[in-house]
Amino acid sequence: MSVTIILVIATVLASIYAWRDHGLRNKWIHNAYAANKNKEYHRLITSGFIHADYLHLFFNMYAFYLFGGVVEQYFEYFFGGKAILAFLGLYLVGIVVANLPDFIKYKDNPNFNSLGASGGVSAVVFCSVILNPMMELMIFPIPVAMPGYIFALVYVAYSIFMEKKQMNNVNHMAHLWGALWGVVFIFTTEPSTLGRFIDQIRLPF
Repeated sequence: MSVTIILVIATVLASIYAWRDHGLRNKWIHNAYAANKNKEYHRLITSGFIHADYLHLFFNMYAFYLFGGVVEQYFEYFFGGKAILAFLGLYLVGIVVANLPDFIKYKDNPNFNSLGASGGVSAVVFCSVILNPMMELMIFPIPVAMPGYIFALVYVAYSIFMEKKQMNNVNHMAHLWGALWGVVFIFTTEPSTLGRFIDQIRLPF
């Protein structure tokens, strides 16, 4: 069984359990104030295993499932016996990295809470885009397929726009921090991917 599937199952089970047990949810959610005051730093990562509702859980895990397996295959080629550790570093650290800006910003605000695996999922998605920039992707509700690297640019622009507008309760900047970690991770651990990425996006021109 792949690491992606194991993480999906663990996240689904943890989320469902947390919906039934509010005590667990309160212990695992990213409350920056509690994390700072009580040194409950585990919240930076446990919050990535619980979700707000079924829709939130479905979209995150569906995207993770689609891209996680692809990245795992690349990592087996790049890292050999350390592929699993590399993949866990990409995903789990992505969750933490996405939470750190909010931890710093809201550490004195007891009313701030966040949850979800979006940071880790974004790290995996953007790592996949670097590895295969010409794969065709779509951003809902735009019914047009586009190369992965164009998708990445549109996604970044959209997230910045939505964050400035504050039109919903989605933490769009957490998505971007996770995405940035995915890019930094693959470029630093496997530098040759940078040259391959540039070569692939130059081919159409």
